[in-house]
Amino acid sequence: MSSTASDVSIQIKNLARKARAASIRMAGLSSATKNELLERMATALEQQRTTLQEQNDLDVRAARANNLAPAMIDRLILTDERIGAMAQGLREVAALPDPVGEVTGMWRRPNGIQVGRMRIPLGVIGIIFESRPNVTADAAGLCLKSGNAIILRGGSEAIHSNTAIGNILKAELEHMGLPAAALQVVGTTDRSAVNTLLECEEDIDLIIPRGGEGLIRFVSETSRIPVIKHYKGVCHTYVDTDADEEMASRICINAKVQRPGVCNAMETLLIHKDIADTFVPRIAMDMRQHGVELRGCSISCNLASGIKPATPEDWDAEYLDLILAVKVVEDMDEAIAHIEKHGSLHTEVIVTNSYANSQEFMRRVNSSVTMVNASSRFSDGSQFGLGAEIGISTSKLHSFGPMGLEDLTTRKFIVFGAGQVRA
Repeated sequence: MSSTASDVSIQIKNLARKARAASIRMAGLSSATKNELLERMATALEQQRTTLQEQNDLDVRAARANNLAPAMIDRLILTDERIGAMAQGLREVAALPDPVGEVTGMWRRPNGIQVGRMRIPLGVIGIIFESRPNVTADAAGLCLKSGNAIILRGGSEAIHSNTAIGNILKAELEHMGLPAAALQVVGTTDRSAVNTLLECEEDIDLIIPRGGEGLIRFVSETSRIPVIKHYKGVCHTYVDTDADEEMASRICINAKVQRPGVCNAMETLLIHKDIADTFVPRIAMDMRQHGVELRGCSISCNLASGIKPATPEDWDAEYLDLILAVKVVEDMDEAIAHIEKHGSLHTEVIVTNSYANSQEFMRRVNSSVTMVNASSRFSDGSQFGLGAEIGISTSKLHSFGPMGLEDLTTRKFIVFGAGQVRA
């Protein structure tokens, strides 16, 4: 190991130890103190908007010079609206009930002891993410409100933005006499920092990677610490035989076009054969008007001009772009079978006027989010009332779907007795 890598390793291990010590203090904070902290952080972000955007501009210019993909650059930019959304996200988390200390059930045993379960913080959470600097504020708010300490390691493309946000938020911890080490942004872009972070199993309790499939696979394969996985978002919309075509088109356009570079955007459209003759030409025309490239099965290609033949790889693709795969299916059974084979357990939608079909779709599709007659773009912690979201889990343990405050806690057993001893 080179001296530089050795120095980075020492730095990261010290950072993790400090976070562990800070987490003990954070776990005991009152709800009022945590809420005040988040409110102060939100105000500080708004007041230092100019500083944030100056630092963000350094990252955006570098990204363009390095020819990053347009979707990546879009995720990177901190507009006035996005800074406002970060602040609002912190305020929304402050307004949510505090899960720490909640007793989720009590029962009495025959010997008279009472047994229950209480929510407690996880401890120290590591977040490894790409592009989106808003993750720094969103993740900090959720982790601190749930009584945890947090270590954030963003991508090199957002180093100036992430550092600026982290410094603003940390200053509010210090102003309130709280440990600044409860919120730490890794200040180096050296890749060895990630490897060391993933080895700190004694001080870090959970790793949450947010980014491309390559990053998440690397983290899950390398880490000695439990990892929340979300490889990709191959989201489907299935238009059923009795769907309202106008509503279906509106939902599909929103799901694909509103923000194509995010994980809850629709990537594959499935259409029942009985509605295909009218709906395929309609949706093809509507999508083309929004600049969407369509890649379809042989049936859909015959029903509308301008659809390119899909390859086998298209059914598994997370495009994160204005590209959509289209397939005509025999019935809902085939639609569900396609989702099971090609989906990523993220979000699936059915558009239908049949209550029976909507309920069957809900029961049989086992992705983390299933929807009826709504855009997949709603698959988001803030849209679900969780405040900001720490991420979306497509692994079923210990959390599944958009993760909010409760997902950053665990439960311990609590026991009340009156002098009982075990025979």
